[in-house]
Amino acid sequence: MSDADAPADEDTDEGAGEGTGVKVPGLEPTFRHTDDPDVTWQQVKAIRNADGTVSSVWEKWLAFSPDPQYLSLYAKWDPGVVVRRHGHYSPHVLFVIEGDMWCGDRHCPAGTHIELPFGAAFGPFVAGESGTLLLEVMMGDPRSWGDDPDAFRLALTARGAEALPDPAIELPAWLEDLRSRWVVDGEVRDG
Repeated sequence: MSDADAPADEDTDEGAGEGTGVKVPGLEPTFRHTDDPDVTWQQVKAIRNADGTVSSVWEKWLAFSPDPQYLSLYAKWDPGVVVRRHGHYSPHVLFVIEGDMWCGDRHCPAGTHIELPFGAAFGPFVAGESGTLLLEVMMGDPRSWGDDPDAFRLALTARGAEALPDPAIELPAWLEDLRSRWVVDGEVRDG
């Protein structure tokens, strides 16, 4: 075997930079399961439906890192819940595991993968009749900013629903809650 055919050293990052080590001694993978006792559901959004019932977005945060920032979560959307059109302060991907939802006028059945580049917005979302299970990953600052409040109001009005105040959540101390932030025509509006 020639040197050209030999595998690269496992502690180098050949092709991505000269001699930059990528293997960190002592680091090991972290395994989580959605049934782990410390991985609990958090209600993160809620609406009141026309019949007076409440539909919510629930999340289990599987991995939440400050450095580098990222969030991996398992989400459960109650049937009919409406989520505002929004973007994130980082690239974001989501995968529909079960059920279905609408993203704007695009139907997203189980098996749908959505990639949201940093700076883009998507939605509003409406969960299907049986709700939706998702896997989501934000590759950087996971917080969101709302876009197009009129589209959110129209989606709610079409269902006779109203947005409820954001439920209290347990964010890490290093992260400020921005769930009430809107960015409209380049202007930031909090609240």
